[in-house]
Amino acid sequence: MSDVLRIEDDGAVRVLTLNRPEARNALDGELISVLYRGLSDADADETVRAIVLTGADPAFCAGADLKQAVVEGAAYFRRFDEENCVARVAGCRTPVVGAVNGVAFTGGLEIALGCDLLVCSERATFADTHVRVGVLPGGGLTARLPQLVGPAWARRMSMTGELVDARLAERIGLVTEVVPHADLLSRATELARAIAEVPAAPMTALKRIYTEGAQSIVGRSLEIETTIARGASGSLDGLEERRRAVMERNRARTADRG
Repeated sequence: MSDVLRIEDDGAVRVLTLNRPEARNALDGELISVLYRGLSDADADETVRAIVLTGADPAFCAGADLKQAVVEGAAYFRRFDEENCVARVAGCRTPVVGAVNGVAFTGGLEIALGCDLLVCSERATFADTHVRVGVLPGGGLTARLPQLVGPAWARRMSMTGELVDARLAERIGLVTEVVPHADLLSRATELARAIAEVPAAPMTALKRIYTEGAQSIVGRSLEIETTIARGASGSLDGLEERRRAVMERNRARTADRG
């Protein structure tokens, strides 16, 4: 496949690990394509009954690779039209357990929200910085985040861009469990094995019930997000300056907490 995505099988569980640690697993063009194919292959493999999605330390996923976006402009974002790895997570028929080991920012948060359930280590940090870098969510964040944390917390996260640490994430319902960092992958795999113990047909049907049952709310929200985000897309001038400003802000807030 590619070095930017590690693929390992543990019985009926497939573990996919985003592997661009030097870039905090940001989604460059290669990772977008490889992750899309990795998820599609796992979902089509009848021997795979559950998927664990995680990142190589120190991050889960920092979202879009804005350095590449600055260079390529709109061509960078057009990749998602054909190989939308963010939407592919939520579109899997196979249950997906997210193991959030570090930062899950913006597009990375959208990937996490596409998982069926999330566990995280005490090092995990979540944030939605879309509007701070001058773009709108287009990966389902405004549809799925309110379903987990409620409308008030969803608006607070999106409008302020503030950092949500692991314990707060657990308290507001973003994750189901916080575990010691060293135990994260084993715990996520344990949950995935429990899912994989169930015969494929009823588990797939159960996930379909949950997914289609939420469509009356989430489906319309996804349509609205897509329509407004595309209609508001424009110049990417100043993206690099906004990216740097967000990074400095996040570093300062992380240091204050430490």
